[in-house]
Amino acid sequence: MSLSLSEVQRIAHLARIEVSEAEAETSRNHLNGIFSLIEAMQAVDTLGVEPMAHAQDLSQRLREDQVTHLDEDGSRRAAFQAVAPETEAGLYLVPKVIE
Repeated sequence: MSLSLSEVQRIAHLARIEVSEAEAETSRNHLNGIFSLIEAMQAVDTLGVEPMAHAQDLSQRLREDQVTHLDEDGSRRAAFQAVAPETEAGLYLVPKVIE
């Protein structure tokens, strides 16, 4: 697939972008290059190739989950609220923004 100059100008008009003749020609060449690359990629036989989550076959180092620094109720509320500006009865107090 390749675009003509009139098609590039029509697309620019639909996108409400003002382009000069030189810009339209440059854009046409860039877009046609992209379309050529896409066609080349679609021509590659990928039958039997499994999808990958990452380009390299990597695995993460994992550690065992361990619960640390819990309050007596099994949470970390006290630690989190210790750094809060204001708290009351286990709740965070924030400035009133709506009157």
